[in-house]
Amino acid sequence: MKRILLLLPVFALFLSCAATKPTSPPESIYSQSVAQREFRAVWVATVANIDWPSAPGLPTEVQKQEAIAILDTVQKLHMNAVIFQVRPQCDALYQSKLEPWSYYLTGIQGKAPQPFYDPLQFWIEEAHKRGLELHAWFNPYRAHHPKGGPVTDSSIVRRRPDLVKKLEHGYYWLDPANPGTQEHSLRVVMDVVNRYDVDGIHFDDYFYPYPSYNDNKDFPDDDTWQTYRQSGGTLNRGNWRREAVNTFIRRLYSAIKKEKPFVQFGLSPFGIYRPHHPAAVSGFDQYRVLYADARLWLRNGWVDYFTPQLYWPINRLGQSFPVLLGWWSRQNPKGRHIWPGLYTRKVTDSTGVDENINQIMIERGMLPNDPGVVHFSMKAFMDSLRILPQALVNGPYAQKALVPPSPWLGHEPPETPQIHASAEQDTLIMQRTDTRTDVFHWVVYYRIKADWHYDILTGIQSSYRLALSRKMEADSSEVKVNRVLVTYVDRLGNESRKQLIYSQEENPDI
Repeated sequence: MKRILLLLPVFALFLSCAATKPTSPPESIYSQSVAQREFRAVWVATVANIDWPSAPGLPTEVQKQEAIAILDTVQKLHMNAVIFQVRPQCDALYQSKLEPWSYYLTGIQGKAPQPFYDPLQFWIEEAHKRGLELHAWFNPYRAHHPKGGPVTDSSIVRRRPDLVKKLEHGYYWLDPANPGTQEHSLRVVMDVVNRYDVDGIHFDDYFYPYPSYNDNKDFPDDDTWQTYRQSGGTLNRGNWRREAVNTFIRRLYSAIKKEKPFVQFGLSPFGIYRPHHPAAVSGFDQYRVLYADARLWLRNGWVDYFTPQLYWPINRLGQSFPVLLGWWSRQNPKGRHIWPGLYTRKVTDSTGVDENINQIMIERGMLPNDPGVVHFSMKAFMDSLRILPQALVNGPYAQKALVPPSPWLGHEPPETPQIHASAEQDTLIMQRTDTRTDVFHWVVYYRIKADWHYDILTGIQSSYRLALSRKMEADSSEVKVNRVLVTYVDRLGNESRKQLIYSQEENPDI
């Protein structure tokens, strides 16, 4: 005999209106109803107009349309985060009193968009509407890029020449060991943390410049070095440079957590720490050349997520993707997220698609409790001729996923949902009755026969309609949804207890 457990009155086979507040069932009963967890992010580069906007000086409306097209694509691909470059060269793709408007935005450094809008605020609002995290990506030291237009009077090159070093080929660089550099870049980042509702702050691999930017000549910091030595400093030059960067990373992490503990700090260093780490690895030495002691930052927990740029194939001797990923994962005593960067932009054929998907699956297998990757860059998904997007949504990204939680930042789950449920014909209508602002997502779990399914909704969304009858693709037979649960998820990824909304039990022991 069919037994129907109702949190709402029943009419025939359908539900009618009810306002009864359901109770939370024991979690063990629904232990199989779990949403997939995986960080699925993509870099949106603005330097040299790599990803957005497509050219400097486009009209505001065109810029917005391009941004929406990117965010819609990210959502359709079941990704959940965008890492948006807001400071490519000591400039700003947002309204700032500290640095000039970006050339890549308006075509003239220091010129505001016309008609006026704040691009970062626009990206945040549109990302959150789609349930996407928005991480603000900064380059901490690059003062000017050769593709960044002429140096103007608004540029830090002219406004703060005491901080800037001229390199070759049109590059200018802040001196990382100059205390003024540290103070200025810290103020710039914390200005965004304070004024914008970002979910994360992100640095890439540019610390001291790559040798090619200065024709393989040493970084021109003799004056700063002599000042340090005359003040009694005892470190050698390499350790002095590394310590300057270390101090900045440590200070910034502490400042972010003091101001907004939920804002994550992510860092994406060059994928090789040093040659022979591990023994089979060869290649560029970021520790010695970029003065980036990336392993130290991870081991000390000065990051919330760590994204080494593992831009090499699985079977590349000397730079193997799984070999490097395995090594980095063993340098993580604080248990921070390790979500490697993939060079997705070079994927142009079926071989590249297989490589990219295989890397995602290897990462899942090696780090099953905390999976995730970041794709470089968005252009890989915007070209209509690309075959990777469809392969992802038909494969590893077929299901939506929540971002894994960060328990060191807070692990208190949200309160259980407040949902009013009613029915129209064969559709269950769920309506949130609370006005809480701490809900970043809510998840609707529903069971068909013995199999659980789910949908992830944005915290902005207030209602949801769920069809209670489904057609089986195999034989067109009709099946019924027999249980529905709802949870809330906060912006740290913590999930509430499951709230039972509807149950139609044919076998109460299932």
